[in-house]
Parts: sequence; C-alpha cells; structure tokens
Amino acid sequence: MNTPLTTSLLQQLRERQPDLPEAQRNVVRVVLDDPRAAVVATVEQLAQQAGVSMPTIVRTCRSFGHDSVREFMVALAQDLAVTGSHLHRSVLADDSAQDVASKIVHAAVSSLTELGRAIDAELLDQVAERLAQARRIDCYSVGAASTFMASELQSRLFRLGRTANAIFDAHQQLVSASTLGPGGVAFVISHVGRMPYTLEAARFARAQGATVVALTQPGTPLAEVADLVLAVSVPQDAVMRVGTEAYLAHLVVIEILMVRLAQKLGPVATRDLQQFKQLLHKHGFDSAEYAGALDHKHQTPPGAED
Repeated sequence: MNTPLTTSLLQQLRERQPDLPEAQRNVVRVVLDDPRAAVVATVEQLAQQAGVSMPTIVRTCRSFGHDSVREFMVALAQDLAVTGSHLHRSVLADDSAQDVASKIVHAAVSSLTELGRAIDAELLDQVAERLAQARRIDCYSVGAASTFMASELQSRLFRLGRTANAIFDAHQQLVSASTLGPGGVAFVISHVGRMPYTLEAARFARAQGATVVALTQPGTPLAEVADLVLAVSVPQDAVMRVGTEAYLAHLVVIEILMVRLAQKLGPVATRDLQQFKQLLHKHGFDSAEYAGALDHKHQTPPGAED
C-alpha cells in the first residue's frame, strides 16, 4: 500500500483531473459530480456512468495512490466526513457558484434518470385503474412538502372529474378513513412514511375496505400498511428530511399517474381538461379579462369627486 498524500483526495481529484487520460478524466468527473453517491456505488455502476471499462476504474484509483477501489472509496468517505458540505450531498464547502449550480442540477437529473429505470409501469397502471374506478379519493399527508404534493394530486384529480379531497388534519383523516369503505381510495403521501396519525388513518381506511395507495420510500411503515406502494428511492438529502430530489421524484410520479389516469378515462377527460384550461385562460385571476374587470371596478365614476 502506498503512503497516503497529505492533500485531501477530493482536492487531488480536482487538481489532477485535467492532466489525466480521457477515460480516467471521465471517472473523476463522475466521482466529483456526486462523491457521496460514488462512495456507495459498485465498480460496474461507476463504469457505466463514466462510459468506461471496469479496469479503467481500478487504474484511476491506482493513479491516486490506492491499490484497490475499496481503498480509494474508504479514503473518499473519510475525506467527505471532514470536508463535505452540509448544504447539499453533492456540493463541497469550497465549490464555486458554477460548481454548485452544475452539481445540484446533475444530482437532480441523475435521480430522475434512476427513477425512470426503476419505475414499475405495471404497478402505476394498477393504481391508475383503481383511481379511475374509485367512488372517492382522499389524499392524506403531513409536513410541508408532502402537503403540497397532496394538494397538487387532489387538484389534478378534481380536474379529471374525480371526487377527491386533500386532508391534512389528524382527526379529519380518521373521519375520512371511517367513511371511505369499499370503492374508496386513501392515497397517502409521505416520503418519511413514519407519521403515527397518518399511519393510523391508513390502517383504519384499509380495515374499512378502502384501497390504500402509498407514495413513499421503500421499506417504510407506510409501505407495509398500503395495498399498493409507489416506492420512490432517492439519495438522502444533507439538510432536509424531504429534499429537492425526493420532491421532484414524487411530482414526476404524480404526473405519470395523472396522464395514465386521463388515458383510462378517455376522450371525455381530455375534453374536460381543455375546457378547464380555456375557462381559466379567459376568466382566471391572471387573465386579461379579470384584470380589465378590476380596473373598471376601481375606476372613479365621472363626477364622483365633485
């Protein structure tokens, strides 16, 4: 084993990257783009992301004084523990503004790309079918991010002609669960998936014969309670319990689900959506007609100041 250099591994990677052969530069780029993800990735995954062979990964590690990939990753993990930023999992404390922007965008794109690979289209179709047939759909959530997503889901369902509610109060969730029954759907959104009162409502809804759909991480208590689980797996955020990548992934799942639901509902749903859009364009709060009506309303009538 070679003697470790005093300069941090991350600093070495940044400083030496331009002078490396192209294939090794690609490996270093992948590591620097998301060092925390690189630490837990397999050699095969790193090679795929960098577009190189697995032996190239080994050669790159040796270029930085480490006899094996495992030794390199241990050094990287130790370096992250000392120098890593608590602002974002991909960002280092001394990154430039350009680096920060590039890394955050790259991390988000990578998470969505992985979601695309892992998504279970058959399961999404089952959920869409349940929503199409449901007598009533009640969306449960708790917390700022999940509450926004539940409101968005309820709004989208409403525009598709579904009877839907978004419920955030613990007592009201239990009331909802007691009245859903067979033909009802409790759609529970919680990335953390451990909120006690929401879990209680989900269990109660299922006991009453309703279908429980969960949008959550794999393996959470909520996932164990649900009939159908839309599992979203993203890297842990450095600051928030529900970070930007989880937020985006949940919204994309909702978008896919709503488009598939609209397909199942047929031309009537498409026509209703078009009419709704035209109505808002003409009469919504941001429409020209609404603004004109306000201007007219606030105009002082002739002679009123006399």
